[in-house]
Amino acid sequence: MSGGGRPVRVERHLLLCATPTKPRCGDPAVGVASWERLKSLLRQLDLENPARPAGVVWRTKADCLRVCRDGPILLVWPDGITYGGVTPERLERIVRQHLIDGEPVREWILQRCAFSAADSPASGP
Repeated sequence: MSGGGRPVRVERHLLLCATPTKPRCGDPAVGVASWERLKSLLRQLDLENPARPAGVVWRTKADCLRVCRDGPILLVWPDGITYGGVTPERLERIVRQHLIDGEPVREWILQRCAFSAADSPASGP
């Protein structure tokens, strides 16, 4: 819900493993730079605007997404796509190609996972 009590439509939620307390998957300095770039891109492209017809894009800085390789790691929900090696430079392409154009960047995908049948648009009552 928004502060006014109206529901906010969420198109996607991005979880970025950027600053792990035990960095096993990558350089924490790259994670911090990636986090800053992600925030900047989402604002610049107005993807955080709750009034967007497609819905808002949320972002969360995570300590660990339990992938532990090829970091920083970005999980795109509800798509179930996990990207590896998410540098600030790669974020530009991921945001524009995947989030805006709807086409995942295949060469950087580490894994795909389904969250649940209830999350799938194909599952109905």
